[in-house]
Amino acid sequence: MTDFLQDENLIAPPRTVRIDFDDGSFALRSPQALKPYARCIGEWIERWARETPDALAFAERDATGEGWRKLDYRALRHAVGAVAQSLLDLKLPAGQPIVILSDNAIDHAVLMLAAMHIGRTACSLSSAYSRMVKDPSRLHGMLKALGPALIYASDAKVYGGALAGCGLEAVTVFSRNADAHPGAMAFDQLLATEETPAVMEAFATILPDTHAKYLLTSGSTGKPKVVINTHRMLCANQQMMAQTWRFLAHEKPVLVDWLPWSHTFGGNHNLHMVLCHGGALYIDEGRPAPGLIEKTVRNLREVKPTLLFNVPRGFDMLLPFLEADEALATEVFSRLRLAFYAAAALAPSTWQRLEAVAQRVRPTRPLWFTTSWGATETSPAITSAHWKLDGAGCIGAPLPGLELKFVPNGQKLEMRVKGVSVFPGYRDAPRETAEAFDEEGYYRIGDAGFLANAAEPTHGVIFNGRVAEDFKLSTGTWVSVGTLRVKLVSMLAPHVQDVVLTGHDRDEIGMLVFASPQGASLASEALAERIAGVLRSLRDEGAGSSQCPAFALVLAEPPSLDAGEITDKGYINPRAVLTRRAADVARLHAGENDSQVVRLRG
Repeated sequence: MTDFLQDENLIAPPRTVRIDFDDGSFALRSPQALKPYARCIGEWIERWARETPDALAFAERDATGEGWRKLDYRALRHAVGAVAQSLLDLKLPAGQPIVILSDNAIDHAVLMLAAMHIGRTACSLSSAYSRMVKDPSRLHGMLKALGPALIYASDAKVYGGALAGCGLEAVTVFSRNADAHPGAMAFDQLLATEETPAVMEAFATILPDTHAKYLLTSGSTGKPKVVINTHRMLCANQQMMAQTWRFLAHEKPVLVDWLPWSHTFGGNHNLHMVLCHGGALYIDEGRPAPGLIEKTVRNLREVKPTLLFNVPRGFDMLLPFLEADEALATEVFSRLRLAFYAAAALAPSTWQRLEAVAQRVRPTRPLWFTTSWGATETSPAITSAHWKLDGAGCIGAPLPGLELKFVPNGQKLEMRVKGVSVFPGYRDAPRETAEAFDEEGYYRIGDAGFLANAAEPTHGVIFNGRVAEDFKLSTGTWVSVGTLRVKLVSMLAPHVQDVVLTGHDRDEIGMLVFASPQGASLASEALAERIAGVLRSLRDEGAGSSQCPAFALVLAEPPSLDAGEITDKGYINPRAVLTRRAADVARLHAGENDSQVVRLRG
């Protein structure tokens, strides 16, 4: 790995320029100029269908669950052309998106790419809104706000009920059981259409600033907003990453990936990386959840990917399998160029455990574990850690073509970003769009960071939580929520899935605890003592009131997807937890003799 990271033909060397401003703020940028990039997403499909038509593009488990349904680039381009022609023939109203409700699948990919191929906007909504919730009102509200021309879902028997009563006139399409939904079309009808020159005529009219996708924000900082993603943004961001991970020009990526296309990590970063470089994406039907993680393990063993992307929760759930089965770990790591986490902060214990497994099964080739940082509004990647990291926390340095500014804000440095991969605004939301940018045109992402080495910016940026999530105790002392949360989760591993900190305008910090399966298997007294021991160790290390919770409450109910407490990427939405569990917060801080509250005593 040392030779790999030091080979400038494979990885760009870490070089960063710092610009200081008179007001105390400063900016970082890469000295690399951004090179030309594709006009639109469809150029990647056209290129690989022409240059490597027999190369695998997509694979998903077949109906038996044993084999794979596969699509090479020739077949992908043929399917995209057929469906694009069908969309043209339907004469759908202009300016209205194609909305997709289902999980990742080949039909999902074909429809999304076909829409973008003729200048239509695609919008993949999380299947949680329609498949995993009892009340469809939130889904109906989103559909009415989007005003789709066409709505697609994989199975009418699974998704049809959630669509009933939405009051929309959109064309409805299903891959299975379309006849069970009045007026619906079968996806096979779209595939059966013969492409005409009209498809490439529409393709030729696409401009870099044509809307390619609408993605909804996760809602972790408030009400979800509709983010405009243009072809320029998405194509430029892949070029930025290609100039940093230069090995992608020589090694076609092979992924096993579950990350939902309704989010920017899975739908832009990972999916587009495969398409941009003519790689292969095995669609993982697993998830980082009990009963589903086993499917991911099976797929990883069978495919042996070259790149492994996941959220911290995903690595946490994979690790017990890898640690317990050396043959499995050997197979999974056999072709891995790197493992990559994003979307949430990683506990140091997770990092250490993953590196230990890799060291055991491939001692002469240490695993490159790395990360990036960005947002739905930034395509997503802003930074890349394209060098050997010693542990979690560093998010890398700005990619070519982007400028990252640091502005003093209270006790932190607020990060803002400017560049061609930053979004033009939120759909039909001029006020929210105006508020998203400062007077100099930098996007206010809401995260904080600081230089790992103030004297040497090439060492990268340390993520320092969200500006808005920090709070003050009644003493006036600030609590750095993001930093403390990661430290606590790491110290409590593997018995705790996550924690949410409380204490705004109170005397002391409290902690709501979501136990992991390992924690839940302990007796309640044993888990309480485990938590108490960690709190005591923090106090004994000299942690003050802003760095050590005084009490904790283990929640009996896991985080609720229906209530928005957990996203379908597996991370906690603290605001939703604090709102929904206000009674638990009050109980935690009541100061009464509550036997369920773990208190730091003596």
